[in-house]
Amino acid sequence: MHVTIDELVVADDPSAWTAAGFTVDPDGVCRIGTVRVRLVGRVRGKGIVAWSLRGAGALDGALDGDLDGIPTTLSDAPPATPATHPNGVTLIDHVVLLSPDLARTVAVLRAVGLEPRRERDGELGGAAVRQVFYRMGEVILEVVGSPDTSGDGPASLWGLTHTVADIDATAARLGDRTSPVKDAVQPGRRITTLRHRELDLSVRTALISPDPRHG
Repeated sequence: MHVTIDELVVADDPSAWTAAGFTVDPDGVCRIGTVRVRLVGRVRGKGIVAWSLRGAGALDGALDGDLDGIPTTLSDAPPATPATHPNGVTLIDHVVLLSPDLARTVAVLRAVGLEPRRERDGELGGAAVRQVFYRMGEVILEVVGSPDTSGDGPASLWGLTHTVADIDATAARLGDRTSPVKDAVQPGRRITTLRHRELDLSVRTALISPDPRHG
């Protein structure tokens, strides 16, 4: 069984995501593609504070609910039924995981059944980084860390990029709550970022046009 994401737990108020154009169910769950985003409010802190995974059999007992410092539970729930979102979001394109020790995180992910699909060197905030990519069902996990140095401390789930059906329509709807649309690193795609602080979102969030390779 492939490892996939069932749920991301986010310490935001549901009303903030509704204001950003997402549909949120009465129980505080936002269904984006097959993934559930559970909005639990700032009482839990900020950002993506936990997740649940399907198919990570090696996690059961071996890691004691902790995946390289990220609170993690196992799930056997079926994939979510996608909701329709006024902002045009159709699925989560990728989740960004920051690691203080890239080799350590890669080893932990391998232990639960995830193998890297590709790597690339890039830059984040002016610092050299290495990005390691994993496929988790319809979602890509992008692990980012220093290629040369390592440190202590936990890994963290840092940000989300959502695919939108029509990026120009989405940007027009959100107005000055997004940055100008520009070409993405991925060939043939365009991207914008939400001004998450203005929207009272604690997760760094980007919106990207569909992958042309997938129709």
